[in-house]
Amino acid sequence: MLHETASSRDHRPIARPVMAPISPDELFQNALRGTISEVMAIDSEVFVPAEPDDERRAAPFAMMGGMPVASFRGRLLLDSEAAYEKLDQLLIPTNHTALFRSAAEVPASDDRPNPAAPHVIQIINGRVNPAPRPWWPNALLFVITLFSVMYTGFVLATYDMSPGDIQRASDQFPFSLYLGLPYALSILLILGAHELGHYFAARRHNLAVTLPYFIPLPIISLLGTMGAFIQLRQPMRNRKVLLDVGAAGPLTGLIFAIPILFIGLTMAQVNSVTSCFPPGTPEALRFSTYEGDSFLYALAKTLIFGRYLPSGGQDVLINSSQLAWAGWTGLLVTALNLIPIGQLDGGHVLYSLIGERARRLYYPVLLGMFGLTLISQNWLIWVLLLLFLGRVYATPLDTITPLDNRRRWIGVLALVVLVVIFVPAPLATTALPPCGTPPSTDSVDANPLLTAALWITPAVVALGWRVARR
Repeated sequence: MLHETASSRDHRPIARPVMAPISPDELFQNALRGTISEVMAIDSEVFVPAEPDDERRAAPFAMMGGMPVASFRGRLLLDSEAAYEKLDQLLIPTNHTALFRSAAEVPASDDRPNPAAPHVIQIINGRVNPAPRPWWPNALLFVITLFSVMYTGFVLATYDMSPGDIQRASDQFPFSLYLGLPYALSILLILGAHELGHYFAARRHNLAVTLPYFIPLPIISLLGTMGAFIQLRQPMRNRKVLLDVGAAGPLTGLIFAIPILFIGLTMAQVNSVTSCFPPGTPEALRFSTYEGDSFLYALAKTLIFGRYLPSGGQDVLINSSQLAWAGWTGLLVTALNLIPIGQLDGGHVLYSLIGERARRLYYPVLLGMFGLTLISQNWLIWVLLLLFLGRVYATPLDTITPLDNRRRWIGVLALVVLVVIFVPAPLATTALPPCGTPPSTDSVDANPLLTAALWITPAVVALGWRVARR
């Protein structure tokens, strides 16, 4: 086929510019920019190339399992909570997740913050959608823990038995384990309420969470269990959710622990704590173990018995009441969880109250816990655990949204509860004198060192608060 030649120089087709094709990266960036502009007036933006071998995975990204793809600075056009909800829905089809941060948390690369751009939205690839877990491991651990705490209760039940009854109960073991049901049911009720408080608070916010895992610790433990835990399988959306989930467990557990403690104390005996060992007693049995006091426990004994105990060589024999021992144990477990550090419930509460400044309290709290080892060596293992695990905080996806006044007061209440129920020396072991030695009442009066520690605790909390606000 022949084409007609041009009759003149000007008689030629018009040359049109050839547009370069838009790359997939540019299409993605344009789409993402449009999505972000729905909730933010963008001041600046940075896109990060997707490189699987990159080492940029910071703590929030590592938790999510994704990598950062973009960062936008500007000012939110909506309330931060509403803005996150809207943006999160828009990012579902593209399988991305947003992180909301203040500009102070993410310094600008040029070190010249723009007052007109106080907010930062970081986008990471991927979303957390965990698959359901089977329930049978939870049920199996619960059954094992039930028998573990029943054994502890059985040992407590033998306190008031005659030697003949103890022998008969031992001969009928394990069928005589039912004697430990009062302690077993009480401690499982307290621990179960604690963990279910976390569970239902998490489910209320549509978070994927496991059922409680109970941890048995038979024979070698005076408690019969190491407690229980649930596992959150999704990051929490904002500080409101973090406060709700973190505070719900301890406060719910206390609803059951306090009445059980008071009821148990009405069944407990008050007797001389200056005991002795008869001739021929093995060396390992020439010691006695006493539970420590907290403000609440000391108040409970005073209200029930009408006088401060221990005093005058007498104290409550808490092992004479299974319910009293369960209530005291429940308070101890709650106090341990409320220590304001890391992944503990207290760490969640503190972070929800003061945000990133909570990390500044890691060393002060750890130093305070180390100081407690001078009072009681029971804290040594706990300090070692906090040394390795206490630095990791549950950082919400949205750290911009503040707490409302109601939640702020709940957080303060949780920290006050810690001061009221904290036990500086949980368990103290005392060497018993040989029988026939004149009793000494001084050794069972209030320990001045422990009393001072109780009164110093609020001062330490107040000092930590001032440090965190700087």
